[in-house]
Amino acid sequence: MRAAVFHGPNQPLRLEDVPKPVPGPGQIVVQVAACGVCHTDLHYIDHGVPTAKKPPLILGHEASGTVEALGPDVKSFAAGDRVLLPAVLSCGTCFFCRTGRENICQSMVMFGNNIDGAYAEFVLAPAKDAFRMPEEVPLVEGSIIADAISTPFFAVTRRSGLRPGDSCLVMGCGGVGMNAVQLAAAIGCKVIAVDVLDRKLEYAKSFGAFAAINPKNTANLAKDVRKLTNGLGVDVAIECIGNPATMEAAFSTIRKGGRLVVIGYTDKTMALPVQKIMYFEQEVIGSLGCRPVDYPPLIEMARLGKVRVKEMVTHRFPLEDINKAFDLLRSGDPTCLRAVVTP
Repeated sequence: MRAAVFHGPNQPLRLEDVPKPVPGPGQIVVQVAACGVCHTDLHYIDHGVPTAKKPPLILGHEASGTVEALGPDVKSFAAGDRVLLPAVLSCGTCFFCRTGRENICQSMVMFGNNIDGAYAEFVLAPAKDAFRMPEEVPLVEGSIIADAISTPFFAVTRRSGLRPGDSCLVMGCGGVGMNAVQLAAAIGCKVIAVDVLDRKLEYAKSFGAFAAINPKNTANLAKDVRKLTNGLGVDVAIECIGNPATMEAAFSTIRKGGRLVVIGYTDKTMALPVQKIMYFEQEVIGSLGCRPVDYPPLIEMARLGKVRVKEMVTHRFPLEDINKAFDLLRSGDPTCLRAVVTP
């Protein structure tokens, strides 16, 4: 089969012929319809973040497709079934899995990190982790549910504490942030989108943002947010960039008793005013990925059109053009919400 293989940082992925996977007990082989192009992969390619499995490795962790082959004991699927593969696989037996926090599984396995991913014609996956995709959800665009939508879904519906009528600021309107906007709006929140690109803010309004702020055009973001929230600040701010400066800026916008939810990744340190956290009873929490139990309701929201997937995928690339897809991601093109590769 054809696959885009990662051989190490600071070099393009190589299109190669590699052995097609063969399913063992409990496994399925999925013919990949699409795999989302994610900044996580850029961390491996451009920034030297090590993968758990040493290269050569097939990247790609945001996949959908059809079941092509089944292990001898798999009864839950049949050939041709449409499936979504979550980005991260949990063991189901560790302390965290047993206490309902599978997203921080002690032994988590990630496609394109611990095992070969889906920038390939076929990918091997545990049958227990795959989810059926209804006919109403297109497979190509639906692939981004695996991560770009599930990650903010978990943050918005499980970690943030947001309720209908609450105010929510989303810092950064890239692929994950834009989905945080549409998900928070979908559950009835008053969403304020923040980004330095006006085109992204236009997109955010089309996905349900009540207001949009470009921090380049304001001297005081927190003051502007208070004007939009009866002088209080937002109930919840969600940071989707992964920059200490934007995390600190997002924190400055929350009200007394408010909460900052951090989705964006960085290995750097942020500085927050501890006196405010204590005196105003403010909270700072992280949010990682999504639990298996949260995928079915999210897929159902997509089936019903409550979550829009077609409009979120703005660019498509064949497998042989995967490096062009990453060039687009690097460029910061404001017209790109999410790109996918279609093997």
